[in-house]
Amino acid sequence: MKSTEPQMKLAIITDLHANLPAVKAVLTDIDTFHPDQIYCLGDLTDAAPWHNEVIELIKIRNIPTIMGNHDERIAFDLPVYTLDKHSLSEQQARLEAINYTKQTITEANKAFLSTLPATLKIEFDGLSILLVHGSPDSNEEYIYEDAEEDRISEMFRKAEVDAIISGHTHLSFIRYLPESAHQRTKVLINAGSVGRSKEKGAKACYLQLEILNATEAVGIDRLKPVIREIDYPIRETIIGIRNSPVPDFYADFLEKADHKF
Repeated sequence: MKSTEPQMKLAIITDLHANLPAVKAVLTDIDTFHPDQIYCLGDLTDAAPWHNEVIELIKIRNIPTIMGNHDERIAFDLPVYTLDKHSLSEQQARLEAINYTKQTITEANKAFLSTLPATLKIEFDGLSILLVHGSPDSNEEYIYEDAEEDRISEMFRKAEVDAIISGHTHLSFIRYLPESAHQRTKVLINAGSVGRSKEKGAKACYLQLEILNATEAVGIDRLKPVIREIDYPIRETIIGIRNSPVPDFYADFLEKADHKF
């Protein structure tokens, strides 16, 4: 009788955004999953007051992490540019939140952010997985579930991998390619967001990924992704933001999402 145990188990977290209560809840859930490795796709900072605590926790847990666009901005003190997709109130809140992080991050944690790689590639028993923050080309590119198939195919041609796992949009999805073929050959996954999720109820979101033995499945079907949505003490985060210099815009976002569904 063949074993049904996975050959490897991975947990992928992303977009923590200084939300310590959410990070702790997700790590507790991950510990019950017993992964062989945890990876982080970046954006450890901004939007909540615990950027130093979150970075320290990532370092203590020795979690390999790539550089998100927020991490890069803090690490190298880059200017903040407005984004057309943001309202005026969000533009102002974003500027204030980033400046607060820049003023209060420790030198050691700032140095840590500066060492993070742009991407990580996992090679395992004939399968290759590329971890990115936004896309393989930029940590600021938004790739949504309804992205043009030509754009996604281009990413896979350039990266020469079986799977690409990203974050940045704060919306999780699992999308296989080709979409019309019986035999799926590639998969694009977004792991959502731990700290500023746009899922229902703003639950903290992360990816569990099991890799099956080659004797049990073939090709991309060896990858078994599951998006996990976790309850966390969201009121603790809301109160923490309101009692800090982080703009109330981010507490309002969580409060509205918490009551929306």
